[in-house]
Amino acid sequence: MLYAFLLCVSCIEIKASAILTDARKFMSAARHFARTKPIIVVKAGKFGESAGAAASHTGSITGEDDVYNAAFKRAGIVRVEEIADLFSCAEALGLQPLPQGPNLAIITNAGGPGVMAADALIARGGKLAKLSSETLDFLNSILPPYWSRGNPIDILGDAKADRYRAALEACLRDTNVDGILIIYTPQADAVEVAKAVVEVYRNEKYHSKTILTSFVGSEKVEEANHILNANGIPTFTTPEQAVKTYLYMYQYRRNLELLYETPEELPVDASPPKRHILVIMRNAALKNRELLIEVEAKKILEYYNIPVVKTLAAKTAEEAVRLASSIGYPVVLKLLSPQVSYKADVAWVALDLNSESEVRAAFERIFEYAKAHNPNAEIIGVTVQPMVKKRGYEIIIGSKKDPIFGPVILFGMGGVGVDLFEDYAVGIPPLNQTLAKRLMEETKVYQLLRGYRNLPAANVKLLEEILLRFSQMIVDFPQIKEVDINPMVLDDKEALVLDARIVIDKDLVFQKFEPHQHLIISPYPKKYESLWKLRDGRTVLLRPIKPEDENLWLEMFQNFSEESIRFRFFQVIKDTPHEVRVRYCNIDYDREIAIVAELNEDGRRRILGVARVNLEPDRKKGEIAFIVADPWQGLGLGTKLVDYVIEIAKEVGVEVLYAIMLEDNYRAINLAKTMGFVLTRQEDGTVKGTLNLKEEMRVNNRSLKDIKADK
Repeated sequence: MLYAFLLCVSCIEIKASAILTDARKFMSAARHFARTKPIIVVKAGKFGESAGAAASHTGSITGEDDVYNAAFKRAGIVRVEEIADLFSCAEALGLQPLPQGPNLAIITNAGGPGVMAADALIARGGKLAKLSSETLDFLNSILPPYWSRGNPIDILGDAKADRYRAALEACLRDTNVDGILIIYTPQADAVEVAKAVVEVYRNEKYHSKTILTSFVGSEKVEEANHILNANGIPTFTTPEQAVKTYLYMYQYRRNLELLYETPEELPVDASPPKRHILVIMRNAALKNRELLIEVEAKKILEYYNIPVVKTLAAKTAEEAVRLASSIGYPVVLKLLSPQVSYKADVAWVALDLNSESEVRAAFERIFEYAKAHNPNAEIIGVTVQPMVKKRGYEIIIGSKKDPIFGPVILFGMGGVGVDLFEDYAVGIPPLNQTLAKRLMEETKVYQLLRGYRNLPAANVKLLEEILLRFSQMIVDFPQIKEVDINPMVLDDKEALVLDARIVIDKDLVFQKFEPHQHLIISPYPKKYESLWKLRDGRTVLLRPIKPEDENLWLEMFQNFSEESIRFRFFQVIKDTPHEVRVRYCNIDYDREIAIVAELNEDGRRRILGVARVNLEPDRKKGEIAFIVADPWQGLGLGTKLVDYVIEIAKEVGVEVLYAIMLEDNYRAINLAKTMGFVLTRQEDGTVKGTLNLKEEMRVNNRSLKDIKADK
């Protein structure tokens, strides 16, 4: 359970001891509101001691707090450290625009506080803005010759209001500056300085940048702080508090970008064969095993097109020799035992074997060591695989199942550096291309992957695809408890998994599950994909909308006539910026049903129309809307789309659907009537159609004789 303080900025209401008992509903609600209502969280209890018994590196290094951070980030929530930060962050988010980036300019009349603010900024991952040459030239022309000549901008102790004004205007004009912190220590007239800051801020052309202030001096700056606050400029008692708030604001912006950034469409198979994998898990469970042996784990990865080094099992020395010859020397031998998960001990592994005699000797040595040091272990044999000598980057990809948030995905530095450097990031599945890329960007090893010394940059695009395939595996199998792919060697051309382990929950492998019940974020509902023929004979794919559809959606919008736009949106809209488009494409499948019709001709994909149902929080009522682009009207598509989403709504338990239509939208009104909607004219001149699905289902379950008797 999550004990937290939640602060919704729009209503400024603190809710203490909020308890998280349904993570999926929590995430759905948070993602829905985060774009318009910042949610700020304080969570106590950062450290846990429960990871020690984990059977994988991922399980041991991924703590409870890492999972909470990943969930908050995925939901667009800002996490702060202290209760005081709740109020500081809420005030700033309510008054100031969000920072466009992490680059902060610091204006100060005292060197010490400016340096302390810079230290706090850099320590927390922010950046000192690099002032442009134009800004430096201007400041040189208006400041004394012994000013700091950089950022922090020390305008010196004798600075009055006019000097603050000039420095602030220069920073506001500088495109390298995302936000500005103004520090004042009592040396000039605080009130005059505050008035100068307000006067500049009131200029509308400067309203796009974040401005925070720290006027130090308690009662000496009380009136100045009142002036600043009254004019929408937040004030803080210390520069460090202001810096911390600025970075919280930037974190919120980054979280929103993560929610609504348009991913690329990657060629990833979403439907690999699953029965083979389930058989592997069930065979292990029948033998009372949770840890799959290496050959089994790698076979599962292969089904998801995750490239693994060829790995064969040998029960005898002679079989090991035969397999080594078929693979080609040099080879590696590793102990194959369900009870020995980690092979860090060199005695379990024999590397760079180049002959039959070396393979035989290594086999005997590994067996003797295993029997002596772990006599109760089941020794199946050894694995034989080629000795990989390619140069590249070693990474880890893993997963563990959290008791509250379900499965999480880990990415980081692999090999021997896993436990030493603990360079990793945690994400929540399902992943798309954007989420996979952001997960990688949070690690230090990602900087290496872009090229280091004499090593070329790694094939990051391939790595994104592998992460998506891995995510799909986790989505498909709730029976998986932990996974380690470590190390995977990646270079500029290819990737190769050298070692892998999978831990299953053997109590779950024979159970029946509702699809994706183990996830806190509903994945793309592929089951709703269906082919349908237009009246002209062309076939379209009816499918749920995806974040990747943004460009296709925009092209469809550009094919709408003004009348079609007015009928659908109740006003004529000329443009739909990214912030608008993502609201239609990047949806929560638990809260919305949106089906598009996709036409694919000569390799060109187009969306012809879309029908959607926005569900109310109880999921019992929903508003339906639809539109078909003008070139494809009259082909029966609108009727089909509406009929299809109604059937999906019935399947998910919606009881009442309603549609609001303009009174001159005759085609929509007639369609609603033919679909069984009851029409009523409203006071605002619109027409409301209501379809009682619950009553319809009740009638469907009765005989014709009973219905006639009622009438």
